[in-house]
Amino acid sequence: MKSGWIILDKDSGVFSRTAGGRVARMLGTKKFGHIGTLDPMATGVLPIAIGDATKMIPFVEEVNPSVKEYLFSLQFGFETDTLDVTGRETVRDNFVPHESAVVAALPQLIGCIQQIPPQFSAVHINGGRAYELARRGIAVSIQPRPVEIFELQFLGIQNNSWHFRTRCSRGTYVRSIARDIAKICGAYATVDMIRRTLTNGFDLSSAVKLDFLENIFNNSGAFGENLKPIDFGLGDIPVLNLSVKSANFYKSGGFIETDADDGLVRVYCDDVFIGIGAVSNSVLRPKRTI
Repeated sequence: MKSGWIILDKDSGVFSRTAGGRVARMLGTKKFGHIGTLDPMATGVLPIAIGDATKMIPFVEEVNPSVKEYLFSLQFGFETDTLDVTGRETVRDNFVPHESAVVAALPQLIGCIQQIPPQFSAVHINGGRAYELARRGIAVSIQPRPVEIFELQFLGIQNNSWHFRTRCSRGTYVRSIARDIAKICGAYATVDMIRRTLTNGFDLSSAVKLDFLENIFNNSGAFGENLKPIDFGLGDIPVLNLSVKSANFYKSGGFIETDADDGLVRVYCDDVFIGIGAVSNSVLRPKRTI
């Protein structure tokens, strides 16, 4: 079994967990996790932790900004139950607002706002997920949630699609942003494209397609630099090197005296990453070991 990170550029039509499972099987394990979930229709950056790298997910999320960036487009004049074009049309009036009205609406959504997630979302409702109830035709009241939208920019119109870029906090739904833009303009809208370009410090520059990985697997099986090391994404956490003796004691749960500053540290022995520790009052304690 191999461990590490695959930064996937997920294709549309694939569930995030399905994509992660396919990558994990190629690497000989069922153990995987991912940072953030993309809607099935959405594409873009999906960091997948394989094997022991799953132990690092909480620390990667802690040290990397939770800012996410999306490109998205919408069509005015109708709305679906999912708020995207994969759903069932629920209302149509064919009204398209003037471009100036759309541009004027955007500042009203920038900042710390209360956003209502879509009915088809992973929000917990009475112990289940909202989308599970929605698929059964059960309408539920979803309460507004605080999110922050840092940037929201209009990029232009291509055919019937209005294109935007946003940078937002964790928990923000792009489909809800589109709905709310339209609502401010007295219109209806439905998303026809979502592409995530940044999440928790990971971007498209290191991302690879699933079919590219499967082609490698079917021909050679060597992922090479596409499989990032377990400590990938932990760069802002200071490094602490231990001797072999201290490392063995540390990995068995032992506490180590150190002159390192208080806080999280990446722990190494002979340049081999062995886990995340926490220093407090000159004592190193294990948090996650590899």
